[in-house]
Amino acid sequence: MQYTYNYEEDEYMTQEEEWDRDLLLDPAWEKQQRKTFTAWCNSHLRKAGTQIENIEEDFRNGLKLMLLLEVISGERLPKPDRGKMRFHKIANVNKALDYIASKGVKLSLTMHLTSAKEGLLLWCQRKTAPYRNVNIQNFHLSWKDGLGLCALIHRHRPDLIDYSKLNKDDPIGNINLAMEIAEKHLDIPKMLDAEDIVNTPKPDERAIMTYVSCFYHAFAGAEQAETAANRICKVLAVNQENERLMEEYERLASELLEWIRRTIPWLENRTPEKTMQAMQKKLEDFRDYRRKHKPPKVQEKCQLEINFNTLQTKLRISNRPAFMPSEGKMVSDIAGAWQRLEQAEKGYEEWLLNEIRRLERLEHLAEKFRQKASTHEQWAYGKEQILLQKDYESASLTEVRAMLRKHEAFESDLAAHQDRVEQIAAIAQELNELDYHDAASVNDRCQKICDQWDSLGTLTQKRREALERTEKLLETIDQLHLEFAKRAAPFNNWMEGAMEDLQDMFIVHSIEEIQSLISAHDQFKATLPEADGERQAILSIQNEVEKVIQSYSMRISASNPYSTVTVEEIRSKWEKVKQLVPQRDQSLQEELARQHANERLRRQFAAQANVIGPWIQTKMEEIARSSIEMTGPLEDQMNQLKQYEHNIINYKHNIDKLEGDHQLIQEALVFDNKHTNYTMEHIRVGWELLLTTIARTINEVETQILTRDAKGITQEQMNDFRASFNHFDRVQYSCFFSTINIYCSPNQRKNGLMDHDDFRACLISMGYDLGEAEFARIMSLVDPNGQGTVTFQSFIDFMTRETADTDTAEQVIASFRILASDKPYILADELRRELPPEQAQYCIKRMPPYTGPGSVPGALDYTSFSSALYGESDL
Repeated sequence: MQYTYNYEEDEYMTQEEEWDRDLLLDPAWEKQQRKTFTAWCNSHLRKAGTQIENIEEDFRNGLKLMLLLEVISGERLPKPDRGKMRFHKIANVNKALDYIASKGVKLSLTMHLTSAKEGLLLWCQRKTAPYRNVNIQNFHLSWKDGLGLCALIHRHRPDLIDYSKLNKDDPIGNINLAMEIAEKHLDIPKMLDAEDIVNTPKPDERAIMTYVSCFYHAFAGAEQAETAANRICKVLAVNQENERLMEEYERLASELLEWIRRTIPWLENRTPEKTMQAMQKKLEDFRDYRRKHKPPKVQEKCQLEINFNTLQTKLRISNRPAFMPSEGKMVSDIAGAWQRLEQAEKGYEEWLLNEIRRLERLEHLAEKFRQKASTHEQWAYGKEQILLQKDYESASLTEVRAMLRKHEAFESDLAAHQDRVEQIAAIAQELNELDYHDAASVNDRCQKICDQWDSLGTLTQKRREALERTEKLLETIDQLHLEFAKRAAPFNNWMEGAMEDLQDMFIVHSIEEIQSLISAHDQFKATLPEADGERQAILSIQNEVEKVIQSYSMRISASNPYSTVTVEEIRSKWEKVKQLVPQRDQSLQEELARQHANERLRRQFAAQANVIGPWIQTKMEEIARSSIEMTGPLEDQMNQLKQYEHNIINYKHNIDKLEGDHQLIQEALVFDNKHTNYTMEHIRVGWELLLTTIARTINEVETQILTRDAKGITQEQMNDFRASFNHFDRVQYSCFFSTINIYCSPNQRKNGLMDHDDFRACLISMGYDLGEAEFARIMSLVDPNGQGTVTFQSFIDFMTRETADTDTAEQVIASFRILASDKPYILADELRRELPPEQAQYCIKRMPPYTGPGSVPGALDYTSFSSALYGESDL
C-alpha cells in the first residue's frame, strides 16, 4: 500500500519532506534503522530459539530470512537448501522473496503503510487520552519526553509502573524506564536508544512506529485473552450457581422428607390413653402441630417446587443438562410423601375426637357405677346377718307376727332394689365393652354385689319359710305398724330413687336435649305435692300408733317392729329431696346457658366460613382467568399477580380469626354445625391451594421473564407466542370445594395444554412447513416423555430455541484455546494468570489431565471439560 499525503497542508508536508531527505544522507539515521530492524527481527526469531547480529551477513544465505517468515506467518515455507555454494544461498533468498510475493506484498524501499500507521496512531491516542502531559499526534515529536510509552504500559499493566511519580523534565529517564520494563515484563526488545530519541530534532518515525507496534501486539493479545477469560468466567459462574442451587435443593428436600418420615408414625399411632387428661394432651399436641409445625413445612414444600422449576429453567436457558435429584428426592417423591402425611393426618384428628368421646362416656359410666354400687352396698350392709338371726324362736306371738310382716316389708324392699342391681350389672358390662382401663376392679366389685344379692335372695326365702311356720301360732299383729311398714318402704325407695335422679350426671350436645331434661325435671316437680301427701299420710300412721299407746298407757315400745324405716329417716330424706330440687334446677339452667353459648359459637363460625369459602373460590377463579387473559408486558402481569398475592396475604387475618373460633368450638366439645357446610378442614385445604396456586402462577411468569431476557425475546414475540398458544388451548370447567358439592362454577377457563393435533395446527398457523419427520423431531423436544400434550413452557422453550442464540461448548473451547496460546492443553499457571482465583481453582479441580500428543507434566484437558459443561458428565 502507498502512503497518501495531505496536500491541503502544503507547509507541513514540505518540511517533512526536507527532514526525510536529510535523514537519508545521515549515517546515524541508517545505523538507527539497522538497529531497529535488527531488534524487530530478533523479537520474532527469539520464538524459534535464534537471533541475528548483522542483517547483511545473517540473512545472506536466506536460512534465517525463511525462518523469520515462518515465525511471522505461522506457515511452513519450502524446504531450504543447506549447501554452502552461492547459488544455494541465492535460491533460499528467492524462496523467501517468492513467498512474500505470493502473499500479495509489494516490496519497496520506503514501505509506507498509511492505513496501518493511522490505525496505530488512533490506538495510541485512545489509550493515552486520560493521561496528563501526553498528546500523541505523530510518531516522532510526540514521544520525545517518554511519557507516551509509560502511559501505554500503565494503561494495560498499572502494576508495572507508577505514572504519578514520572517527571516530564526527565525524558531520558522516562524512556529508559519504559524500555526496561517492556523488555523485562512484556518481552519487547529494546530497539531504540533514549539519547537518540531525545537528542534528535525529529526522531525517526519508522523506528518509533515499529517499536510502538510491538506494544500494540503485546497488549492486543492480552485484550483478546481478557475477552476469552471473561467468557469462561461467565460460563463457570453459571455452572457454579447451578451447582449451588442443586445442593440447596438436595438439602431442603432431605430435611422435608426427614420431617415427614418422623411425623407420619406419630400421626399413625392409634394407641389410646387411659385417661381424659392424657387424651386432651394428645389433642393439644395435634393442634400445635397444625398451627405451628405444619404451616412452615407447607411453605417449604411450595418453595422447593418453585426452586426446582427455576433451576430447570436456568439449565435449559444455559444449554445445560436437566437436573436429576438423588433417588427418592424428586418433586413427585416429595408430593407422594406429603400425600401420605395428609392421609395419616386426616384420620388422626377424627380418632382423637372419638377417643375423647369414648373416655368421656367411660368416666360418666364409671362414676354412675360407683354411686349406684355405694348406694346398694350401704343398703345391703348387715342384711345377711339380720336374715341369719333366729329371734323368732324366743319371741312372743306378737313379735313373731311382727317379724313376719317385717320380713314381708324386707322382701318388698328387696324387690325394689332388683332394678338397681340389674343397672349395676349392665353398667359394668358396658364398661367392659368400652374397654374401661379399670375394668378389673369394676368387675370384682360387681361380682361381690351379685354374689351378695344371690345370698340375700336365698336367705330371704329361708327366713320366710321359718316365719310362715311360726305364723299359725301368732294371732296378734299391729295393723298400724304393718300399714306403716308397707307404705313407708316404697316411699323411702321412691325418695332414694329421686335423690339418685336429682344427683345423676348428664351429657347433652344441643339445646333440644337440655330442654328435654328440663321438661322431665318439671314433670318430676309436678309430682312433689302428691308425694308430700303420701309422706304426711305415712307420718300420720306413726302418730296414730303413738296416740294409741299413750291413750291406753301401754308399756310397749313405740318402735315399729315391721319396718327399718323411721320417721326421722323419712323426714331427713324428704328435706334432702327438697334441697336437691333447686340444685338440679340450677345445674340444668347452667347447662342450658352453655348450650346457648355453643350455639352462638356455631353461628359465629358459620357466618365467617360462609364468607371465606366463596371468597377463596372467587380468588381461585380470578387467578385462573388472569393467567390466561392477561396481556401486555410480563412485568405488568407480574405486578398484577403480586397485587393478587398481597391481597391474599392481607386476608390471612380472617383465616386466623376463623381458626380461633374453631379452637373455641373444639374446646367447648362442639362436634357438629348445622349452619354451614364448611368445616375448618375445607377452609384450610382451600387456603393452602390458593397460596400454592398464586405462588406457582407468579413462578410461571418469572420463568417467562427469565426465558425472555436470557434468550433475547421481545415483549411482542412473547405476546404472539401467548396468543398463538391460547388460540389452540382447550377449555375445561372450574370447580372448587367439590368434596362438599358447592361452588362448582360453569365459568370456562383455559387448560394450559395442547394435544398433538392442536400443536401441529398452531405451528402451521405460524408459518412452519411440517413433514412427518420434522414434526416428530419437534415433538421429541416439546413432549420428551410422550404425555400426548404440550405445555406453554415447553412451547416457549421451543420457540426461543428457534429464534435465540446461546453459548455453546465450541465457543467455550475456542476461548480456552486463546488462553492456552493455541495449545491443545492448558497449564494451571495460565488459568491462575488469566482467570479470577475462585474460578481458576474451580477449573483446576475439575479439568482432567491431558494425555494427547505433545502432553507435558501438569497439562489439563480443557476440551473435555468444556464438553462436559453441556453434556452428561459429573464434572
